[in-house]
Amino acid sequence: MEITNFGFNQLKDPTGIIEGERYEFLLDVEVEEDDELFTEGGLELRVILAVEGDGARIAHYNFADKMSREVLEFGLEEDEEAEVLAFCKDKL
Repeated sequence: MEITNFGFNQLKDPTGIIEGERYEFLLDVEVEEDDELFTEGGLELRVILAVEGDGARIAHYNFADKMSREVLEFGLEEDEEAEVLAFCKDKL
């Protein structure tokens, strides 16, 4: 899996219920053609990053087919999740 492009924005919590800050990252990712995640239209990974103090964690994520916008029911492997977390933290 390779991240080829990204964008992010801070999410606002008008109620003040959620402590810390939340960011939504939209990552364009490429995978090999033989990977079960491969789609002809491309693949997007949406990540909600929770930041509190010096710590950050992935609060939620999902894959989507960029062409159809259909959410795909796949999860990240442990090493991939660590790579995505490191990427997102580095971009803040």
